[in-house]
This record gives sequence, structure tokens and C-alpha cells, in this order.
Amino acid sequence: MASKTITNSPAPDRFAMLTGEIKQADDFSIEEIGDRIRRIRESEGLSYEQLSNMTGFDVELLEKIEKNEVKPQLGTIVRLSKALHSAFSRVLSGVGSHVYSITRKTERKAAHRSTSTKGASLYSYRSLAPEVHGRHMEALVVRLEENPDREMSVHDGEEFIYVLEGEVLLIIDKDEFLLEPGDSVYYLSTTPHMVAAKKGTADILAVLYEG
Repeated sequence: MASKTITNSPAPDRFAMLTGEIKQADDFSIEEIGDRIRRIRESEGLSYEQLSNMTGFDVELLEKIEKNEVKPQLGTIVRLSKALHSAFSRVLSGVGSHVYSITRKTERKAAHRSTSTKGASLYSYRSLAPEVHGRHMEALVVRLEENPDREMSVHDGEEFIYVLEGEVLLIIDKDEFLLEPGDSVYYLSTTPHMVAAKKGTADILAVLYEG
């Protein structure tokens, strides 16, 4: 039987149905997360020094996050939310008010951008179900960029990732994998990990369980 050639990328119309269009960084609404972290920290009566001791993050980094000079990665948000006695979902996209959420591709909520501690852009994401109150999972469409410094992340919770388009470089502890469209991975977030585009950009569906 003759072998068939399998292309790496799904048909454009199928991909559009799954993801819609992710806007460029100039359109991102990213200020809310830093402001939200500051409000929660102040409501808890915590100083920068106290929060630094609880999370291991430098005071300088915490100040930059609250000033929106550094856009926190998802793992950073998880660790901060634990220290602030606040749900990860509340810090990430606010408190919902519904028991279910249907999100049309044209109605996705404002995108956010995450950067490395050095300020390099790593990925952007959109929350798919921020309206659900009391949720313990966060579903996101994420546009990954390259991570040449291979900055690892470790935090509480579990993650499921499904590759939509492009090639994804995945590092879990000391193991390295290349994921293509249709590939997926499930792992405990307490294991050091890195997810990035192999080259250029890549798009994934990510589901995070805060644990």
C-alpha cells in the first residue's frame, strides 16, 4: 500500500474555526493583571517584602509586575495567587458570575501578553471561559513565541496542552520533545517545564487546573 504524506499544519479554514484571530500585541489589554495583583496584595495587608518571602520572587520583580513593566507568566500568576489566598482564575481574568460559559470565536475576552524576567515576549493568551464563577480550571488559546533562554516554570497544579498550529518545543525536567499539530501533553506543573514555539510562533489550546 502506498504511503501518504501527512502535512504538519491543519487546513486554514479548520484552524480558523478552532482559534479565530489572535490580535497583535498593540491591541492587548495587559494592565489589568498587575493592577489586580496590587489590589489583592493590599487587601491582604502584605508588603512587597512579605510577598517576596512567601513566593521567592525578588521585590524588584514584584514591583515591576504591579507596574505592568513585566507581564507575569502563568506559572508566576499561580504562585502569586497561592500566596495571596486568591484563586488563580481571579487573578488571571477576574471573578465570574455564571454557572456556564459559551465563548464564540469572535467574542473572546481581552488578550494578555507574558514576558520573561528579562522582558522578552514569550506568549500571548486569551481566556475562553472567564464568566464561570468558582471555576478551578482555566481554558486558554495561547500564541507561543520562541524562548531562547529556555526559562523554566514550576508551580502548583496540572496542565493539558493541545497543539493547534506550528511546532512546539516542550521541556519537562530534563526531557525534550517536539510537538506538532494534533499532538498533546498532560503533566503536573510541579515538574520544571517550558513550552515555547520551536521557531517563529505556534498556537495551542491550554487547560490549567490550579489544584
